[in-house]
Amino acid sequence: MTEKHHCLIIDDEITAREILESHVAKIATIQLSGSCKNALEAFSIINNQKIDLIFLDINMPEINGLSFVKSINKNIKVIFTTAYREYAIEGFDLQAVDYLLKPISFERFLQAVNKYLGENIPVEISHPSESILEESDFIFVKSDRKMVKIDFDEILHIESLSDYIKIITTQKTIVTRETISNIEAKLPKKKFIRIHRSFLIAIAKIESFTNEYIEINKKSLPISRSYKKSVLEQLERL
Repeated sequence: MTEKHHCLIIDDEITAREILESHVAKIATIQLSGSCKNALEAFSIINNQKIDLIFLDINMPEINGLSFVKSINKNIKVIFTTAYREYAIEGFDLQAVDYLLKPISFERFLQAVNKYLGENIPVEISHPSESILEESDFIFVKSDRKMVKIDFDEILHIESLSDYIKIITTQKTIVTRETISNIEAKLPKKKFIRIHRSFLIAIAKIESFTNEYIEINKKSLPISRSYKKSVLEQLERL
């Protein structure tokens, strides 16, 4: 029987905690012992339970994550989870296992857990027969200083604009500082297809198409020459 590693989540944002809780639930090797909104709550758990690993936000009220790390047992390992890149150097100076920038994808989360466990200890995925992305029907993206939930079935298309993207849904448009390649990796391949360097589209939302463009919600989106062969082959199989 594989040893369980007990972990604790500390973040003052409920959405951020829910994302991490979802990620933890997918890994059989680690077990969630608590999820706290601040460091004061966390002290109580640490003093009464065995904690091996903490997923820790930095920018929190009262006691920030950096100060918290300095006050706990050095045998407890820490993976920082934050929206602020500028804390990275100080975080690693405190011997953090890893430093994750929000929004945190499951793939990046898994890398950090692998790093914590070490190369010789296997990570057990709770659902090994299915792709993690295929099991989910939504993602969270950071927009206007908060994590916004987006259901896959509501996405019409995604457009890249330099160092940020627009996610156009049936309800609204969400702007997030993300690359289109990174967002593509978080989407289920059965539901979305890249048709251009700057465009990702939801297959189910296609109204019509030609060799040159795809029409979604009465808007024509171009199919680029480099993507044309793979796009048309995929669409003809539908």
